[in-house]
Amino acid sequence: MHGPVLVSWLLAVLTAASGAYCLTRLRHAPCSTGPSPGPSAVPSAVPSSVQPAPHRLLAHESDAAEALMGLGMAAMAVTGAVVPAMVWAWVFGVPAVCFLFGAVRDPARRTHRLHHAIGTLAMTYMALAMAAAPAHAHHAASVGAPLLTGALLLYFGGYSLWTGTRLLGTPGGGLPVGTAGLPQACRLSMGIGMFAMLLTM
Repeated sequence: MHGPVLVSWLLAVLTAASGAYCLTRLRHAPCSTGPSPGPSAVPSAVPSSVQPAPHRLLAHESDAAEALMGLGMAAMAVTGAVVPAMVWAWVFGVPAVCFLFGAVRDPARRTHRLHHAIGTLAMTYMALAMAAAPAHAHHAASVGAPLLTGALLLYFGGYSLWTGTRLLGTPGGGLPVGTAGLPQACRLSMGIGMFAMLLTM
């Protein structure tokens, strides 16, 4: 991604913190105990220890996906050309296929998995676009397909607005730290991070 160095580092810190938080939730209460995309979200009032096994599995799947997205975005934002773009394409492409396959097989969790599929596919798209672009294009011109980039910007911009409104409605008066709104704040930061990365293409 090209753009101001300070913006890249701020983006990396924001998404790394979000990804690390969801990674820790894999051992504790899942991120998905807060509102998440789609009707298949795990009810926030139900502790993870007493949730049915399918809900716990879905919650941990969401935690793992969001940890991958957050930490992956942070790493991609700061490594630039150090890590070959094709490596990132594989890192995100394989989970994208898994999420798409899971969405087809399980209609009850389709919305949840399609959201994660769009996120990982967007990361794959950005990596492949950077790999296909001439070396000078990373600093002098936009890369990728403008229509696809625009569609992804609309999606993640809308998702960030939707998540922000949900965050304001969480217990704690919209102050997410230490409250039920923290998982939702993590999703908001990753939506904004994805939007920012797409803008730099």
